[in-house]
Amino acid sequence: MKAIQLTAPTIDALTLIDLPCPQPGAGEVLIRQHAVSLNYLDLALATGQFGAISQPLIPGADSAGEIVELGAGVSGWKPGERVVPGMMSSWHAGEIRAEHHHALRGVTHNGGMAEYAVVSAASLVRIPEFLSWQQAATLPIAATTAWNAIVRANIQPGSIVLLLGTGGVSLFALQYAKAAGARVIILSSSNEKLAKVKALGADEGINYREDPEWDERVWQLTDGRGADLVLESVGASTFAKSINAAAYNGTIFVIGFVGGSELKLPVLPIMQKMLNIIGNNTGSTANLRAAVRAIETCRIQPDIDRVFAFDETQEAYRYLQSAGHVGKVVIDLSE
Repeated sequence: MKAIQLTAPTIDALTLIDLPCPQPGAGEVLIRQHAVSLNYLDLALATGQFGAISQPLIPGADSAGEIVELGAGVSGWKPGERVVPGMMSSWHAGEIRAEHHHALRGVTHNGGMAEYAVVSAASLVRIPEFLSWQQAATLPIAATTAWNAIVRANIQPGSIVLLLGTGGVSLFALQYAKAAGARVIILSSSNEKLAKVKALGADEGINYREDPEWDERVWQLTDGRGADLVLESVGASTFAKSINAAAYNGTIFVIGFVGGSELKLPVLPIMQKMLNIIGNNTGSTANLRAAVRAIETCRIQPDIDRVFAFDETQEAYRYLQSAGHVGKVVIDLSE
């Protein structure tokens, strides 16, 4: 089978090779993978920002495919079913525990960047019929993360949601929030990107380069209320402003560190506003199933910015690195 291996912490080390097809063991299934979507996690791993890796590694935390073979003891599944595997393959439900970090697709174990993969049957979720392979591949990390943010912040009609950027998680959060009846404000450094997300349903957009005091602008737009949910996808460089932009009793849902991972925070406004600062680590299979159920119920269409062929994997990573995308970057394994 064709596969991409990462042999060193550099995008140049993503190499297309031939490997033997794996075989499923007890409790596992073999899936034929059709598409992979890229996340910042994949980029961080390939550029040495995520610590040491087990090399060589097949990267790719997110993929979509069809079951072709069942391992011993697997029930409730059959060949031909369209599925996505959860990224944290041993976290099936409930609260996260330390041992759930031992099995991460595309990080500690081989991931989606191959024609075939063996995955735990317990980590699988069925794909809604109306989604393409490319759309389905965006679900495990981005959709689950966005869904968890909406649920944990108790977003409902009249809530105000602030999204920092126009990446895949933000676009899912936009669509979930609008389906819940919320008002959505999005930040970007590009007026062109802001025009795109407004066409997708965003209520207001703020260009943070033109308006660097964007936290104050959020207060103006909300008549002094602030945002009930701030999806903090940047990290250290924006965190203080996110605290200022948040409403009293609001939630700051922390999902990224592209802007730095070391924080120096003003404690007083966190106390005064009684803010909920919640870290997120993707989610369990049950979280993924709930996110997909909401997508199916609301007929949400995952937004894909650009699709690359299998032999264009390095170009896909560099495109994600350029931060020029609105929505998800996908690699089609059949091309």
